[in-house]
Amino acid sequence: MTVRLYYDDPYQARFSAHVVESLYLDGRPAAVLDRSAFYPTGGGQPHDTGWLNGIAVVDVVARDDDGALVHILEAPLADGQAVEGEVDWARRFDLMQQHTGQHILSAAFVRHLGANTVAFHLAEDYTSIDLDRAPLSAEELSVVEALANTVVLEDRPVVSRWVSDAEVPALSLRKPLAHEGPVRTVEVVGWDCSACGGTHVRATGEVGPIKIIRSERRGAETRVEFLCGERALADYRAKHDLVTNLAREFSVGYWELPETVHRLADELKATRREVQRLRNALLDAEADALMHEAVPMGEAQVVRCYLPGRSPDDIKHLAQRLASRPRTVVLLAAGGEGQKGSLVFVRSTDLGLHLGNLMRQVCQAVGGQGGGRPEWAQGGTPHGERMGEALAIAFQAVAEELRRGG
Repeated sequence: MTVRLYYDDPYQARFSAHVVESLYLDGRPAAVLDRSAFYPTGGGQPHDTGWLNGIAVVDVVARDDDGALVHILEAPLADGQAVEGEVDWARRFDLMQQHTGQHILSAAFVRHLGANTVAFHLAEDYTSIDLDRAPLSAEELSVVEALANTVVLEDRPVVSRWVSDAEVPALSLRKPLAHEGPVRTVEVVGWDCSACGGTHVRATGEVGPIKIIRSERRGAETRVEFLCGERALADYRAKHDLVTNLAREFSVGYWELPETVHRLADELKATRREVQRLRNALLDAEADALMHEAVPMGEAQVVRCYLPGRSPDDIKHLAQRLASRPRTVVLLAAGGEGQKGSLVFVRSTDLGLHLGNLMRQVCQAVGGQGGGRPEWAQGGTPHGERMGEALAIAFQAVAEELRRGG
């Protein structure tokens, strides 16, 4: 079994040890040491990383059968080899800040709202707790956050120790123990006491600011995401820069940004409405112009037009306007060389042509796909250069059908 140095001193980042077992785990080289300062994944806290004799430690796991710490390495070490270990201190201290901050924040939720932490997750970029209460208002979250930061500013001692079964009943544990036997506790003096095997700072002042960044209701529970220490400061810097740059861009003070954004949003809505009005007027005028070019066929008329620079949405809107005229067939196409081709065939309801069948025939002829209802059909092809050919085939077919009395 590996002696776990981080229990006695989580600030110890360098140590000497010997390899007692060299092995491979899931195809990766690994080593068990007689003593180690590396924390393994567990209790909601990620593993440490670092180096053994300059070889990167990429993962650390605790073996179930004997409690040994298995260090996953980038290259193998030999049995009996002496090693100098170094824990990545920046990562270790960041995790210490987040984990201690979680204890402080969880206790604040209990004290202010009676909300208990039922799950804890410490990720690479955020920490979250699940609370057995929902919903939580923004005001409640703000009060809890302020309470937690008061504890940080008070710089209370954080004490870790092992306690026996006999001592457990006298402890004011925030959460009842789930097992018997000696247990390691972490106490934020005068604030919180919890069973925990993780690494923690010496005093709450080292946690740095605690900032709740998000909350989400999950059934009867609420998930709260937060940042501590350098993570919170990095988040503040990023958001401060964002707000400052936006204020400079709009030539306003940062406090005027909400009003500015709302004003611009209202202006954008008004502009979009005006653009839509003008677009509709333009389409109406264009539809009128196309009707003047319609080809008479008996008592019907056929509008055939190739609009290479237009979008499929444009020709659909044009077709709708044109088909509102009595005894009218509309054959429109868009697309061109190096573009996809689009087809829309529409007729007024007083004609009997089946344009869905026609669309399938035309698309098959030009290497595309399409179909639809008797009065409305759409299709397309990757060969946009063949749209003129497609319209010619469709026009000929419609002419024949109308001559037969379609």
